[in-house]
Amino acid sequence: MNKNTKLLLITIDGPAGAGKTTVSKILAERLGYKYIDTGALYRGVAYEAKKSNISSDDDAGLEKLCATLCLEFIRNENGLRLFSNQIDISDEIRTPEMSMLASAVSARKAVREYLLSRQKELGKGKGAVFEGRDMGTVVFPLADVKFYLDASVKTRAKRRYKELIGKKDSPTLEEIEDDIKHRDENDKNRKLAPLKAAEDAIIIDSTELGIDAVVNHMLSHIINCSS
Repeated sequence: MNKNTKLLLITIDGPAGAGKTTVSKILAERLGYKYIDTGALYRGVAYEAKKSNISSDDDAGLEKLCATLCLEFIRNENGLRLFSNQIDISDEIRTPEMSMLASAVSARKAVREYLLSRQKELGKGKGAVFEGRDMGTVVFPLADVKFYLDASVKTRAKRRYKELIGKKDSPTLEEIEDDIKHRDENDKNRKLAPLKAAEDAIIIDSTELGIDAVVNHMLSHIINCSS
């Protein structure tokens, strides 16, 4: 974007498999903004909880764990990576098990409070694209531009299947679809920060749209806001 254009804080929320990660990365690159994958932060907590044998409903244990964590994004030759206490855990958190565990721990107050402050720190200065599930509703209710990216369950399952196919112990398409339905149910019905579109969010259904079409649609709204 033009150097004289004001920096914006952009949020992209939506369910698993809607294409948020791919779109957010491209959008941030096109704008010259930081890209923040907040889902990775929840996966990071989930990974450390499992490693420490802390149950997803053990609030006291999770609170103690969060007090010891140092989750940070570091860009290296492998791209943007998530480090936990100086150890790269980016690959370890990208499993179906971590997806479900992240959904479970994200419903716990101690985890949300810890990551809420962490995310707000990352958003200082704007010029960032935040991808998640409650970015526009809870974390950044005053964000400059909010998007909610959705797609049908079958479409989302197929996209996730293509990402995981060929990897060790990769699940079947049916298993992924069941996981997505289960995670949607958890995310939308939890008491704390349920998954939903912000009232002022721009809703985009990507079921029939390609990545470029989604990004261009978002850019058109962003340009109007920044001019």
